[in-house]
This record gives sequence, C-alpha cells and structure tokens, in this order.
Amino acid sequence: MKFKLDENFGRSIQEVLEQSGHDARTVQEEHLQGAADPKIFEAAKSEGRILITMDHGFGNVLLYDHTEAAGVAVINPPGRPTLALLRLLTVTLLKGLAEGEIRGRLWIVEPGRIREHEREMPD
Repeated sequence: MKFKLDENFGRSIQEVLEQSGHDARTVQEEHLQGAADPKIFEAAKSEGRILITMDHGFGNVLLYDHTEAAGVAVINPPGRPTLALLRLLTVTLLKGLAEGEIRGRLWIVEPGRIREHEREMPD
C-alpha cells in the first residue's frame, strides 16, 4: 500500500510502514510542508495514497469527499502523543488494513480500536 504522512509524522513512523513493506512518503519529502489541507488531500488522492494524519480537519466530511480517496486515517491519541504511542497506533492501523478496506473511507485510529465514519445513506 501507498501512504502519505502528514506533517505530524516523521521518519520514524515512515520506517514502521516501510519495514512492513509499504511505500510511505512524508509531506516534507514532497515539499508540501505548510501547504493548505485541501492541497495535501488532493495530492494524496491523485497519488492513490492513504493519508495518515492527526489533523481532525481531514475528518470533516463536508469539506473532503473521502469516497474518492484511497482512504484517510486520522490518528487520535489520547493526550499528548509520544513516539511509542504513535508507533502503536500505526501498527493498529496496519492490522486494520490487513482485515478491512479503507479505500473511500475515513478511519479514526485510537488505542485498541478503529472507528469508521459511517456515511449517511441517501433516502
């Protein structure tokens, strides 16, 4: 799988993904650091990359059409995130990806669980 790591994540989390056999790029590598969220979302979408972020703004279903994306995983640590906690949540995400499909979906990754945003069904 291909991932784009938002500004909150650096080389350490990238290594966790790469050691699991995935292609992971950071926004820093792609000179998108400080870019507006819509630009980062569109870059991830156009590259077919799952966006991993701690920015809850990407969870706004009124601003972002997740159905057209490779997937968005909002990492939601309780309290102040430590590197160990971010690694644990990344592993939780990888386990979830082994069991389910994120394409076109918004996942909220928390310690011990993944919540999926439920899309409203049209009448």
